[in-house]
Amino acid sequence: MIQWLVHIVVDALVLLVAAKMMSSVQMRNFKTAIIVALVIGLLSFLIGWLLTLILNIATLGLFYFTGLGFIIRIVVNAIIIEIADQMSNGFNTKGFTPSLILAVIIALVGSIVDAFLFG
Repeated sequence: MIQWLVHIVVDALVLLVAAKMMSSVQMRNFKTAIIVALVIGLLSFLIGWLLTLILNIATLGLFYFTGLGFIIRIVVNAIIIEIADQMSNGFNTKGFTPSLILAVIIALVGSIVDAFLFG
C-alpha cells in the first residue's frame, strides 16, 4: 500500500514537472496531477494487461521474445496516458509523442524510486 501511494505521488510530481518543462503538456495544478496519476494507475491495472496482450499479438511477440518487452510496456503506458488525457479536464497532451515521452520519464523515475526506497 505504501509503495502504491509513493508511486502515485511520484507520478503526479513527474507529470507536474514535465508539464512545466514541455510546452506540449499542460497540467492545471498538483491536485489535477494526483487525480491524473490515480487514473493512470487505475487504467494500467484494469486494461494494461489487455493492451499489452494486443500489442504482443500484433507484433507477433517480437519484443517479448527478444527481451525488449519494456518497449511494449512504454507504448501501453503512453496509450493509457492518452486515455487519461481524454478523461481529464485539467490535463492535456498535444499528440502521442508527448505521451510517449511522459511514459518513458515515468518509467525511469519509477525505477529509480523503486531502487532507492524499496530495493
